[in-house]
Amino acid sequence: MGLLLGLFLPFLLIPGESLGKDGGWPANKRAALTEEESCTIERRDASLTYSEFIQQYAFSRPVILQGITDNSEFQAQCTKEELLAKFGDRPIRLSTANTYSYQKVDLPFQEYVDQLLEPQDLDSLGSETLYFFGDNNFTEWGSLFQRYRPPPFRIPGTTGAYSFGIAGSGSGVPFHWHGPGFSEVIFGRKVLYFPDRWWHATLNLDTSVFISTFLG
Repeated sequence: MGLLLGLFLPFLLIPGESLGKDGGWPANKRAALTEEESCTIERRDASLTYSEFIQQYAFSRPVILQGITDNSEFQAQCTKEELLAKFGDRPIRLSTANTYSYQKVDLPFQEYVDQLLEPQDLDSLGSETLYFFGDNNFTEWGSLFQRYRPPPFRIPGTTGAYSFGIAGSGSGVPFHWHGPGFSEVIFGRKVLYFPDRWWHATLNLDTSVFISTFLG
């Protein structure tokens, strides 16, 4: 339930309430992984205009966007049952959750879900945690990505590139930065931190299915 954009500025986008299902993916069972009671990032709804987006956020600060796209069809294709039925035998590439993703491991998607997609030890380092994010095969998974509706806002002179992933509770990426982009959580919850200069870290509170649109 969330989307993020960042140019050195991330934008977090959260789907509407109708998308608030777990999709068959396991929720967090650890009391330690709870959301903060308040969030200081500004929230805007579908009334936000492109002009306002460019003037107020695109080059200066993060924003949480709600209700600006309808990805209910894409979400329906991202349930555990649907993804395993269509892509269970397809190979995927896992990366370590450290800033530079040094280690890469290839294995069938079904094996990842059955054996590795589980709550992470809270004491584990990012370099010790493997999960599925990015390195997508856009030919084999193309039928899924064609159903995704990206946010309508763009920074002039950029185009979007998708990065899809699924990660277990307690996983995430330590502090890092990158160019502008949106990160939408289709199932689950994700905490995103954006200190000065838009360095940020992520923590998946539940099993999360997410897709990012990087602008470059």
